[in-house]
This record gives sequence, C-alpha cells and structure tokens, in this order.
Amino acid sequence: MTLREPTDLLALRAQLARAEKAARRTPAPAPKPSNLALRPLSPQREAELQGVSTDAFLLSRAHARLREAVYEGHYQLCPHAVGHARAEGFLEHDIIQVLLAGRVRAVYPEEKRWLVAGFFEACNVVLPLHTVVELSVIRTSAGPVDFLDVVTAFVPKHPHHIISRARLAVLLRYDDETIKHRLSEVANRTGHKSKGKWKRGA
Repeated sequence: MTLREPTDLLALRAQLARAEKAARRTPAPAPKPSNLALRPLSPQREAELQGVSTDAFLLSRAHARLREAVYEGHYQLCPHAVGHARAEGFLEHDIIQVLLAGRVRAVYPEEKRWLVAGFFEACNVVLPLHTVVELSVIRTSAGPVDFLDVVTAFVPKHPHHIISRARLAVLLRYDDETIKHRLSEVANRTGHKSKGKWKRGA
C-alpha cells in the first residue's frame, strides 16, 4: 500500500494566488448598450441601396487605388465640385484633404464611382464633407493608370447616411455646373414691409 506524499500548504497557496492573478488579468467583456446594437435596415432603405456595394474587401481595394491616384496626381476637380465648394463654404484644398485623409464609404459599380467621406474645418468648427469621384483607366507609355474625376462634393445633412444611386443621379442631373451663389444685401426682415429710409427726428 502506497502512502500519499504530504501536500505542501505553501505550494497550494502559491498556486491559488497565481490563479487569482490570472483571472484578474483577463477583463470581463463590457456590456453593449442596446441603443448601439445594429438594427436591420427597413425594406425601403434596402431598396435605396440596390447597386451600392459596402463590402469591406471592395472598400479596402478602392481606398488603396484612391490613395495611389491622388499621390500620383492623377485627378482633377470638375466645375461641379468647385461650384459646390464656393456655394457651401469649403475650399478646393478641403476636397483634396478628404481624398487624402478620408475613407471610401460606398462603391457604385455600374457608375464606377466611389463615395469618400471625411471632414474639413471652418472657423474652428469641424464639419463633415462627402466627395464623389469617378474612376477611369487611361493608357500611358508606362501602362494603364487610374484617373479620378471629382464630380461633386457636398456637406451632407446626415454624415453617416450613404447616398443612393437615384439621389446621386438627381444631384448631378439637376444641380447644374454653375452653382448660383450670391452675396445677400442688408434688408428688412422677412414679412416686414419697407418704411423707407430712416429720418432724423426733429
């Protein structure tokens, strides 16, 4: 009959302390708030996003091609984008900054266009800025290269909202290239009739 070796109490305590320390090192997963859970899209929203790709692999490939084309200088700003810049209060270099620091949010395969989302700063206020670029492949002596036409740029009302193909077509069709912008003159408030010039009292 074999006798068991006496268990060392200090060894058990050391083993227990190591187990407690390892348990403290692995933090418990934080609970996710219910308001941040992904909600299913409504049928109307799914219909609007028909033909718009948001696949992560396609977005990463488009983003890499976008950066390479911008760094090589293979892009141009269309008059439509410049007109929007003047009408909505941002500049041409803000559009270039979005192309460099922004992210491709959606791909329109049929139109060969990308929606690029970013930000710009005006009067110490950071505002969202979306640009739409159209991809074309041109032939050069060094081989085919990507060329980007910045067809439009705008300040979105909903920054996290992906514009649909139909809305983008309407934006480009009815927003003519010469965006109307003018300086408003000082006048009476809306709904108040003019009483003529102010007269100095007697």
